[in-house]
Amino acid sequence: MFEANRRFFIQSFALGAGSLAASQSFASGNDGHAAGYDVSAASDFLKTIPRKSGDPVVFTASLDGAPIKATSGGWAREITTRSLPIASNIAGAHLFINAGGAREMHWHNSAEWAYVVDGHCQVTVVDPDAMAEVVNLGPGDLWYFPKGHSHAIQTLGTSPCHAILAFDDGLYSEHGTFGISDWMSRYDKGVLSQALGIAPDTFSSIPNAETYIMQGEVLPLDGVQARSTRELDRARTHRYSIAAQKPHVATPGGSLYVASSKEFPVSATLTGTLLQLRPGALHEPHWHPDANEWHYVLKGRTRVTLFAPDKRLAVAELSPGDCAYIPRGCGHSIQNMGPEDAEIVGVLDGGAYRETTLSDWLTRAPRHLLSNNFGIEEAALGKFRKRMVIAAANAPT
Repeated sequence: MFEANRRFFIQSFALGAGSLAASQSFASGNDGHAAGYDVSAASDFLKTIPRKSGDPVVFTASLDGAPIKATSGGWAREITTRSLPIASNIAGAHLFINAGGAREMHWHNSAEWAYVVDGHCQVTVVDPDAMAEVVNLGPGDLWYFPKGHSHAIQTLGTSPCHAILAFDDGLYSEHGTFGISDWMSRYDKGVLSQALGIAPDTFSSIPNAETYIMQGEVLPLDGVQARSTRELDRARTHRYSIAAQKPHVATPGGSLYVASSKEFPVSATLTGTLLQLRPGALHEPHWHPDANEWHYVLKGRTRVTLFAPDKRLAVAELSPGDCAYIPRGCGHSIQNMGPEDAEIVGVLDGGAYRETTLSDWLTRAPRHLLSNNFGIEEAALGKFRKRMVIAAANAPT
């Protein structure tokens, strides 16, 4: 009986000693043991997953340095995935229409969104249900045309109108754009006469190609044409005044305006944003879980930091006329680096606006988890600032 108990004691002691040795080996962190078990011991195990090597991520471009497409009534520049390969889901453009100019009637296989920067214009839209809308827009207004909605834009008044555009197709450009003059000039005149009920020779003077932006007579801001508007109800209108709304976020560092499908129901595939940052202010590190972001700098000088796929970090400084593309799920921040207020307009390729901030994560996670992740004692962890979204320069901790 005594001998059996003695053997049990020796075995128990040996097991306990082995466990103690294993735990000490794990604590020392020098032999690659996993939680005390001899899974794959090695002297050169990875303490952290290494960062990927390779060229820096290119996620910005100069929209206003892109080739110009000019016709009699104005011009446009564009950025597609051909010139900025990372921008696979959103293309951008800068449209400038002279006084008296009109972007000809056309439609796209993609949705079109725009922010009016300056000047005034009249937008005409006909949807697939033959519902027509004619509305006037000015600075700070948005338009949105779902794919397949025929539309045209004509300047009102003696000043040019220019707008920043985005499309929910990185290849939009000539891919899936249909202009009325290009279409009708190629059709058999007899077919057009039969379909429209007017004489065939009526179509003889139609230009034999796309006119794009056609110069015409100047339409007064208070003239008969400007007053001939027909606006649809809130659920169907293609116009939204984002700058006239209450900000989604407002802090001493600036404001963020949002026009999602909640505020602008027709805008089902693109959510518009207008970000204003005071000097030194920061749109804090965050990510969008289900949408890519494209934005354009209207004013100021910004620094964008991108935590990109493949564990790459990229930093770029943008000036007016530059644009950036942030792939879905990538962490990023935007900081005003200049002495004046910065203004950034952009879109997300989804109908809802959702973002997760770094401060949300750090202030809501258990302290013991943060201690484990960072290898810092809980007592030594500082107090993280709660969600700010837009942090002012030198904001108190």
